[in-house]
Amino acid sequence: MYYDFEELISKIPSHRVLAINRGEKEQFLKVKIEKPEERIIEAIEKDIIVRQNEQFVPLLQQTIIDSFKRLIEPSIDREIRSDLTEKAGKKAIKVFGQNAKMLLLQPPIKGKNVIGFDPAYRTGCKIAVIDKTGKLLEYTTIYPTEPQNDVIGARKILTDLINKYDVDMIAIGNGTASRESEIFVSDTLKEIKKDVVYAIVSEAGASVYSASKLATEEYPDINVSIRGAISIARRLQDPLAELVKIDPKSIGVGQYQHDVNQKELTESLTGVVENAVNSVGVDVNTATPSLLSYVAGINNTIAKNIVKYRDENGELATRKELLKVPKLGKVAFEQCAGFIRIYNGKNALEMTAVHPESYEGAEKLLNILGYKKEDIADSEKLIDLREKLKNINIKKISQEINIGELTLKDIIEELSKPGRDPREDMPKPILRSDVLKFEDLRLGMVLSGTVRNVTDFGAFIDIGVKHDGLVHISELSGSFVRNPSDVVSVGDIVKVKVIGIDKDRQKVSLSMK
Repeated sequence: MYYDFEELISKIPSHRVLAINRGEKEQFLKVKIEKPEERIIEAIEKDIIVRQNEQFVPLLQQTIIDSFKRLIEPSIDREIRSDLTEKAGKKAIKVFGQNAKMLLLQPPIKGKNVIGFDPAYRTGCKIAVIDKTGKLLEYTTIYPTEPQNDVIGARKILTDLINKYDVDMIAIGNGTASRESEIFVSDTLKEIKKDVVYAIVSEAGASVYSASKLATEEYPDINVSIRGAISIARRLQDPLAELVKIDPKSIGVGQYQHDVNQKELTESLTGVVENAVNSVGVDVNTATPSLLSYVAGINNTIAKNIVKYRDENGELATRKELLKVPKLGKVAFEQCAGFIRIYNGKNALEMTAVHPESYEGAEKLLNILGYKKEDIADSEKLIDLREKLKNINIKKISQEINIGELTLKDIIEELSKPGRDPREDMPKPILRSDVLKFEDLRLGMVLSGTVRNVTDFGAFIDIGVKHDGLVHISELSGSFVRNPSDVVSVGDIVKVKVIGIDKDRQKVSLSMK
């Protein structure tokens, strides 16, 4: 793409800057900034040679040319390249952050027993059965792919596991042998009387997690490869809780993330993860230490202490019980309390984001409307309460219960949707029961797909074939698009039309117009 390539510096987009930098670093490309050298030297001469003295003019001209070529030009070239790289890096970090947040906020699929299916060829496909709470029930390895091709034996094992544990869904990793595994799973499901669906799950970072210290602590007696299958299954059940265990750089939703300033990238992504965790809230009775550690006011040590306290004393019944956790003082409690959720506890307000400081105001508001705090957990009473909350005179009530208008608005919003996960509003993952082969694709075909990655030049869409298709920025919309992130986000479900098929390179061009 970059052989004999040139572009105006003022117009070159950030992803091309990073691509060229990488090509140069790998010694595939030589890069030069072209400039009007003669005009530049003339300008310097005008500035330096003020008197036309025949004796010194030739000497000054030689000095100017030498200083320009040896010192000035390389220095300014470095400055321009450095400036371009810095701006491109900042843009790449921003894109990565936006994509990572959307990936973290993908909706969970709760209340389902799931099989995690980690595809492979020679070493076999790893299978892990996970119950509704994310607990490992059983694991095994099957060999439906080359070179063994034991389809019959593998089908029997998979069918037995589905029936034994009443499995509802299968999460298939999208790595090596994914499509062959998908065909095997799809054919197996056709022979099962029970309704079982499957989804293709990004396994980016699963191998990083499998070999990590955290995974070793969670599953000390389980093989590294099986841990990958567990991670894939849990990503379908609760993407946020699982993905926080992985270094954000490894979750595969950026562009050139290894070429940018790693310190800035880490800081940005840590902020993104904290923002995602705190906007969703954390169930303190089921959360892992890695998830808890991203809550405001809670560090790694306190997170481990919370889990230890929970294991020794049973489920926490109130938020105040957190104050009994070692090293979690009053300041930390004030910071974290609003982000902690306790379901089926002693106080119904604790399944909302209402902070303990505002409990009194929330109860006064409920009393004015003729309700008690317990009523927000009653689905029938909640319908009427919601209607009454819509018609509240904010100014009047805020004075009556002596609380700020903004705080009152927040309380009303939380009481209207107690215990509701904000991720439920996001598009659900596409669940399939049959497979689409590359050979099935036809020009003009309209398909549903999931946005896997968004870059400066377009979006990659999983349409169910081996490789994701690309919607180029020019095909994202009928109107001009400056930034693909304005149109699509990671996890979106979109309708796309096939506009190009490259059989040799197995590439698909798509359009959303």
